Amino acid sequence: MTASAADTVCPVMVFAKAPGEAKTRLIPALGAAGAGALHRRLVMHCLRAARDSRLGPVELWCAPDTSDPFFRECERRLGISLWAQGEGDLGARMQRAFESALVHAARAILIGSDIPALSAQYLRDAERALAGGDDVVIGPAEDGGYVLVGLSHGDPELFRGIPWGGPKVLPETRRRIAALGWRLSELPALWDVDRPEDLERLPQEMRESFMPAAGGVGDPNASGTPRNRGGLS
Repeated sequence: MTASAADTVCPVMVFAKAPGEAKTRLIPALGAAGAGALHRRLVMHCLRAARDSRLGPVELWCAPDTSDPFFRECERRLGISLWAQGEGDLGARMQRAFESALVHAARAILIGSDIPALSAQYLRDAERALAGGDDVVIGPAEDGGYVLVGLSHGDPELFRGIPWGGPKVLPETRRRIAALGWRLSELPALWDVDRPEDLERLPQEMRESFMPAAGGVGDPNASGTPRNRGGLS
């Protein structure tokens, strides 16, 4: 890629877990099949928003690896590329993704995969902030984390040792950005799907994606163990 091309292309990276590994908090409400169906619909929604933004290549960063058939389906249907998140905590995996992207591009954006209100315009607004000279752009999540982070350059300290999964994610990230002397832009806050009460906020077309599969609601074998949070927090 030439220097001029690197200045105009902004890869969009989408972090996603394999169905069955994500949205476990929703299993008591939807059953395992319903939670999996909703997860797939949300991932597809975020990938389409990334594609429609036309900012650059769309990369699906997969956990635990790229072998799940759903990820292959995304690759085939949407023409995106698959990448393995690899080992480590969320911060280490995010740092790895940015290091890969910023080798060939002047800026890059990373998003979660459970953001019903995500739009192509939201992503274009994030890229515009970076192109305008900001070092980092964040899309806050209503629960105290964030659903999007974009960088024009990286530093491992931004993600190292963050208390992922709690309300301190965003305040601590802001503190570190200030310590690095970076210029920050923040977008309007969005909500992500993490808890059963979030389901009431879903648009009807997304509810239809999991309702037929939710016959397992109340399945006594379903685990309600909160193994994950939404967004990138």
